[in-house]
Amino acid sequence: MRSACINDVFLRALAEVRAVVSESAQDACYTYRIHTTERAASMAKYDYLIVGAGLTSAVFAHEAAKLGKTCLVIDRRDHIAGNVYTKEVEGINVHVYGAHIFHTSLEPVWRYVNQFAEFNNYVNSPVAVYKDELYNMPFNMNTFSKMWGVRTPDEAKAKIEEQKAAEAIDEPQNLEEQALSLVGRDIFEKLVKGYTEKQWGRDCKDLPASIIKRLPVRFIYDNNYFNDRWQGIPMGGYTQMVEKMFGDTEIRLGVEYKDLIVQEPDIAERTVYCGPIDEFFDFKLGNLEYRSLRFETEVVDEENWQGNAVVNYTEREVPWTRIIEHKHFEYGTQPKSVITREYPATWEPGDEPYYPINDERNTALYAEYAKLAEQEGDIVFAGRLGGYKYYDMDKAIDAAFDLVKAELGVDLRA
Repeated sequence: MRSACINDVFLRALAEVRAVVSESAQDACYTYRIHTTERAASMAKYDYLIVGAGLTSAVFAHEAAKLGKTCLVIDRRDHIAGNVYTKEVEGINVHVYGAHIFHTSLEPVWRYVNQFAEFNNYVNSPVAVYKDELYNMPFNMNTFSKMWGVRTPDEAKAKIEEQKAAEAIDEPQNLEEQALSLVGRDIFEKLVKGYTEKQWGRDCKDLPASIIKRLPVRFIYDNNYFNDRWQGIPMGGYTQMVEKMFGDTEIRLGVEYKDLIVQEPDIAERTVYCGPIDEFFDFKLGNLEYRSLRFETEVVDEENWQGNAVVNYTEREVPWTRIIEHKHFEYGTQPKSVITREYPATWEPGDEPYYPINDERNTALYAEYAKLAEQEGDIVFAGRLGGYKYYDMDKAIDAAFDLVKAELGVDLRA
């Protein structure tokens, strides 16, 4: 999952697809059985059409199937699992859409996902690179010791308070002033400023103070990024986990919702729509805006390329925000490695949407689209894109629990 301190990441062939898992003693590989479109032409009727094949859809499809409901899942991409999709490369499960570390303090969610995967004990402990310096993240005593040579929490607190006082900022007017008033000059300049400016494509002085409400600091020697009770990576990758969630549910990949509805307008009694809500209404009120990402992935002929799964680059002059070495998520020992450079990207209509921009303009626009959605009696809008809301994975599943309860009458938290 994304580093929350600072930056908190086709094919169009009409075919009917069912994912079938085939396992060997060494790995699990996924093949997709392509069917003809004869059944589609027969105007088959389903209880639910589910648009999108990510986590929200997988939870709903699994629970609907348990009640004997018939579901058809479609996705415009050529794979299931949405942005948590993992693809095996050189025996390594590559997080195609950026690093995803599952973490939660929600016991019902943790219990639920463990039905479909065994999680390892991976702990997210990113490293930040600033010029020729390396710092542990999140901001903790290891960070402060390296930065200032301090050893005790009192020394670190005193240094931060001294730098905050030197700025003399009572009412921050922008993000830079907000960060300086929270952690002082050194942490801001080395670990916040460049990274944030890359993410937003703007100078910190030109960003609103509200973007950073707090910058957590820990006065203990602890590099665990998250505070949640449970954390880990599903062994075998997220795709395998989502595959098990969908089970025998029928899935068609490379399918556009509106193309399908033109061909089969009465295909289902109800629809769970997890696509972009503004796209559903043909952008009639305008485009909701997002931040986007770009990824460059390569195989390197080294067993251990950077020594950590996540390394952030906090200088603005370095174009990427972080480099992921995927094998370390599952403690891989393969002879080669796979790395991904992650770049922030300006979003344009038609680009892959990643992070909703919940500013005043977009929040008001979404509210208007939500009013239109309420008038769609047989269509339920859900998920990150349907609700124009960023979710960590556990929160996405928890929101899917609400959907299941409202639509199917099943309480998954009981």
